Amino acid sequence: MVTRDAGNGPVLGTPDDFPDRPRRGGRLVVHVVIGVLVAIIAGGWGYVMWSMTAGGSEAPSQVVTFEITGPTRAEITFEVYKPDDRVAVCRIRALDVDHAEVGSKEVRIPAGEGSKQLKESLDTSGQATSVHIQYCNLV
Repeated sequence: MVTRDAGNGPVLGTPDDFPDRPRRGGRLVVHVVIGVLVAIIAGGWGYVMWSMTAGGSEAPSQVVTFEITGPTRAEITFEVYKPDDRVAVCRIRALDVDHAEVGSKEVRIPAGEGSKQLKESLDTSGQATSVHIQYCNLV
């Protein structure tokens, strides 16, 4: 049922046939809320990443050499750089050819000694192919 003749004009009408859109306010508030949420999420992610690095309490370490002395024994020589007045705890790991852990040991370096080179022996449950330092943290 046709109520009016479209003639040569558009079927849906012209812009003059419709009332003006009402002004939309409040976009600034929406953008500020989104900005605050993004800042909170970014800050939380930064805190998580910072806490995963032990809060800056790492003692830098470096493997000097390692030697596999037998099917159940490995030795590692490594250096730890730490302040003289702090204790450090390092975990060393021995891995087999499939990168599975076959031995581990925690080494405690007492306060009063600064940067130090250490040589440690490690018992293994199988033939190790590499030995490395998993972490060294200040206590």
